[in-house]
Amino acid sequence: MNGIKDGVAIVTGGGSGIGRQTALRFAEEEASVVVADIDEEGGDETVELIQGDGGEATFVRTDVTDSDDVDAMVQTALDEYGGLDFAHNNAGIADEGTRLAEYDEAAWDRMIDINLKGVWRCLKAEIPEMADRGGGAIVNTSSVAGVSANGSAHYAASKHGVIGLTRRATVDYAEDGIRFNAVCPGVIDTPMVQQAGEDNTEEMERITAGIPAGRLGDPQEIASTVVWLCSEDASYVMGQPIVIDGGLLAQ
Repeated sequence: MNGIKDGVAIVTGGGSGIGRQTALRFAEEEASVVVADIDEEGGDETVELIQGDGGEATFVRTDVTDSDDVDAMVQTALDEYGGLDFAHNNAGIADEGTRLAEYDEAAWDRMIDINLKGVWRCLKAEIPEMADRGGGAIVNTSSVAGVSANGSAHYAASKHGVIGLTRRATVDYAEDGIRFNAVCPGVIDTPMVQQAGEDNTEEMERITAGIPAGRLGDPQEIASTVVWLCSEDASYVMGQPIVIDGGLLAQ
């Protein structure tokens, strides 16, 4: 893909699901990949998959609620591969469908700290290195809940916030040659969703039936969009929330 080869990419939440598939797609395009995740086993597995196909990858355990961890993640890209060109800030947690007045302040704080402030921490660490390198591209993971009323209040608020960060960063750093966009996945067939389906089969069948595409999304479909957004083929796409939902929000 145009402009990805020989670049250096960071993917947070790279140990499973969308993050793993994005890391694999970057590697397929011959980028070197820093796989960041709090899940060491999953992160190591992603690296093994990349290296097994002849790619370059390094795992770094990263808790996006810890600024020192995030700084170390970016430093790993510099130390191992000499710079940073692309980032997919994807690490996050899902909501439990609770109504606004029915969860406590600790639950609110945790959701915001991971899903929103975690993205901000990553941006804060990544942007200066990309600016020094002459530019780059960053994709943040939001959600259909970031552009609609889907999801519980704290989840929706966190994902709306990700889009706000993405747009503001675009305005602040376009002159530094850095592009920012967000992907807004619908219901994607990830381990997180699979677990929810096992816990409530009837609810998952109802959700799937309500998707015009008639199926869940594949993590590879999100990953391919992320890598395209980082490529030169998307050089004029800036500050956009890209909805990938099988037509869910078209209804």
